[in-house]
Amino acid sequence: MPTRRGRGEGGLHWDEKRQRWIASVSLGFTPAGKRIVKRGSGRTKTEARTKLKEVLRDQDDGLAIAPNDYTVAQAVEDWLAYGLHGRSETTVTTNRILARTHVIPDMGARWLRDLSAEDVDRWLARKTQTLSTRTLQGIHSVLNRSVKRAMARDKVKRNVVALCSVPQGKAGRPSKALTMAQADAVLRAVESTRLRGYVVLSMLTGARTEELRALRWDHVDLTGRPDAVPPVPAHVAVWRSVRAGGDTKTRKSRRTLALPQRCVEALHAQRVQQKQDQLNAGPRWVETGLVFTSKVGTSLDPAHVRRDFRIAIATAEGVDPAEWTPRELRHSFVSLLSDSGVPLEEISRLVGHSSTAVTELVYRKQIRPVLQSGAVVMDQIFVSGSHKEVK
Repeated sequence: MPTRRGRGEGGLHWDEKRQRWIASVSLGFTPAGKRIVKRGSGRTKTEARTKLKEVLRDQDDGLAIAPNDYTVAQAVEDWLAYGLHGRSETTVTTNRILARTHVIPDMGARWLRDLSAEDVDRWLARKTQTLSTRTLQGIHSVLNRSVKRAMARDKVKRNVVALCSVPQGKAGRPSKALTMAQADAVLRAVESTRLRGYVVLSMLTGARTEELRALRWDHVDLTGRPDAVPPVPAHVAVWRSVRAGGDTKTRKSRRTLALPQRCVEALHAQRVQQKQDQLNAGPRWVETGLVFTSKVGTSLDPAHVRRDFRIAIATAEGVDPAEWTPRELRHSFVSLLSDSGVPLEEISRLVGHSSTAVTELVYRKQIRPVLQSGAVVMDQIFVSGSHKEVK
């Protein structure tokens, strides 16, 4: 005669509709009087009992684990919906693209409870064939934060993604710097274009493109105070950037830079051009106070800046527009200063790096250990109102 199950051991039955064995146990009643039943299912009796034991173990650990059908895709979508509050629109858009292009199509169907470190390692290894290291870091971050959020809400026991390191991805296009001859050709080419001030300021001060797009006229002083003691030169306050909250990239990125004379001339021309744009736009003009704007006063989009930059330098001798981007003007600034005798510590201060180690790491191909300083050197390199003959 079969032995009767003891109290608390639960029941076991075959579900014809699901074609699975269902193990269940009653754990009492809720305050509302509803019976609390925990279940585990499997293709065999043993598998069903094992799943039920896991559920009971979670119950003993105090975890309100979500149903077994909670997927990675649901965890990612929940994070996209609630985990990006306060981030910039660009950050939100970037994370959504990474999630819906790489994470959800590849890993979304996996039950979150069944996701293993081996699954994540294999996924990242496959992605190294087509994605850069930076993008791999991005998709790892999306999955990691999604699972971390799910763990904080008792949807899963632990975050296995945090245990996986990001492999080296596909090599991207290395950043480079303009030579002296190329830099001079670029400055000549943009002389009569709308992007003149943007290019001149970027190349001759080393400001980031995100800092220039956020630069305001009330942070620009084109006269200075020459009668002060000591004299205050024309300068620009790099205190903002196109980031959440308008802050610069780091604390040391917030800096005030003396302007080479060529920058002063270019910014005077930029102010005249902007006033003409305002007259042409009439009631369509949007006053933002920004130095660099569209023809109706709105802020510049990075894609439009890249496009206009390549158009502006199309006539520059020895420069293929398709091979250059605006951010490489900053690399060129570092290279030109280094070649002209500015020490690494001074270059690091001028470009707003947190330390010289960052400058060496990012611009190591351009750095040469030498002596002197920014705006003065740039005035020597690019003579105001005329151009040196490049041999």
